[in-house]
Amino acid sequence: MTNTIVTGGRVLTLDPGVPEAEALVLADGRVLAAGPTDEMTSLAGPGAQRIDAEGGTVMPGLVDTHPHVMHFGTLAGGLVDLTDAVDHADIVERIRARAATTPPGEWIMCTPVGEPHYFIRRSEQDLLERRLPDRWTLDRATEAHPVMIQAWAPKMPNVVAFNSAGLRAVGLTAFIPDRVCDVDLEKDESGDLTGILRGPVTNYYTYDPFWGQILMKLPPPNLENAAAGTLAEMARFSAQGVTTVYEGHAMEPEHIALYRHLRASDALTLRVMATFDVESVIFYPFDPLTLDEFTERLGHFAGEAMNLDDDMLRINGMTMSPGGPCFSGYFATYQPHLNPFGRQTRGVRFLSTEKEEAFVRFCAEHGIRANMCMGAFREHDEFLDIAERVAREHDFRDRNWVLQHAITITPAQVRRYADLGFQVTTSAGFAWGKGKMYGERMGEQVWRDLEPLKRLVDAGLELGGGTDWGPKNPWEQIELAQTHRFAGCDHRNDGPDQVLTRAEALSMWTTGAAKVIGWSDVGSLAPGNQADVLIVDRDPLRCDIDDLADTKVLRTMLGGHTVYDSGDLSSPADEATAVAR
Repeated sequence: MTNTIVTGGRVLTLDPGVPEAEALVLADGRVLAAGPTDEMTSLAGPGAQRIDAEGGTVMPGLVDTHPHVMHFGTLAGGLVDLTDAVDHADIVERIRARAATTPPGEWIMCTPVGEPHYFIRRSEQDLLERRLPDRWTLDRATEAHPVMIQAWAPKMPNVVAFNSAGLRAVGLTAFIPDRVCDVDLEKDESGDLTGILRGPVTNYYTYDPFWGQILMKLPPPNLENAAAGTLAEMARFSAQGVTTVYEGHAMEPEHIALYRHLRASDALTLRVMATFDVESVIFYPFDPLTLDEFTERLGHFAGEAMNLDDDMLRINGMTMSPGGPCFSGYFATYQPHLNPFGRQTRGVRFLSTEKEEAFVRFCAEHGIRANMCMGAFREHDEFLDIAERVAREHDFRDRNWVLQHAITITPAQVRRYADLGFQVTTSAGFAWGKGKMYGERMGEQVWRDLEPLKRLVDAGLELGGGTDWGPKNPWEQIELAQTHRFAGCDHRNDGPDQVLTRAEALSMWTTGAAKVIGWSDVGSLAPGNQADVLIVDRDPLRCDIDDLADTKVLRTMLGGHTVYDSGDLSSPADEATAVAR
């Protein structure tokens, strides 16, 4: 197989042995070496293919340790995309175009308007009309199809819109009260429904009984749309420079089955490591398993919980998510805080401590990597008490167990996780997207323990970064790990326990992330590692912090093969020129 040499830019390997180089040689999908141009040219040999970085930076592909590629791809698959709609006429035209190819009577489902998933920088309020279209406006697009403009978590309260056929399809009429449970049904002056509903009307992390009954009447995603949406989402990640992802949260058997289908079809453009979620609590309806059913499910998943032989799709461990997010009022706290509707709450526990202990013991006894998805003080303490008790009987310090989220966490809790040998995945975007809300609902005192990235690193915990709910730009996430700025206000939560150095922030997306997920040959351009290579238009270690989020990926290579090309490099990705003999 022909070798490839990359020259013409600074090579940032993130390999301590050779941290910087002038050129990089790839062979058989792996990194052969990095070093001076003349030495690498000789090593590559006559006839090697040349890639000219044209002054860009060559670096390892990014590792996103909490992306929800499949979930968000499936949510959007087959929907009318309104994220960038500008006004009601634009929305009507897009829905009308879909109606022309959709059999009468079938649902036409639409994305929300704005930037998923927080909808802070752009939402329906940025339409020309500053609001979603009502049912009469949507009827201009089609009267032969039920239409819904969705609301996606995590924003709550939220807003959705139906056309007239959509209202009929879910059984809503003017006879219904103006408010049912926490859902407000907008009516005009004559008492007619406008098609606008507000409140806990999101598509997940909502358990409002009234809205839940409406959710049950909506069409579920089909396999074809789910696969297409996942492929589209993978392409977006490739364009941002992500080459490996860790799907460690809310992965049910059907989700992993779809990844296996894509792998069998040779359709994966990202390396994927996934875990089985032993009892998902995200989607309505949530009917908790009995302890016996839960224990049986652990045994069922155990046989499939580790498969590390494939270079593209790996399974490693099981996940438990006992609690929920703060935006919907589910954050488990000691002191009462306000839910989205102004009522005091101390949050909820979706899964019992009895199940939690059964999970921890099972993983410890069977050598399975446990992933705990938690973000609240009370959740941490309850879990740590269990984990320390089990650890006295079954040492799991070297088993690479993972704490996911860690949105708020005290110094004492950090030390306890470090003593247990945990790794951590989290998102600087949690503080960006929810920091203002935490201050309003829980009190500004919570900010001192919000996303304390430096505290985690200083305690010796390996740290991986993820995009999760957003921003979905990993370069902005790297910036946020340093600035800790909040969306929607001017506050920066940049205390000494929060702010990382540039190198530490980049590590969260490369070497550190690879260590967290236990994928040893990704995250750096060390010899023998996978040839997952980026060419970007600036140096992410040295560029101005204000410019980092605008980093442009010029080319993304996975195993030495191009999976994304911006077209900005002078030689096309499939026409590399031969090195002069």
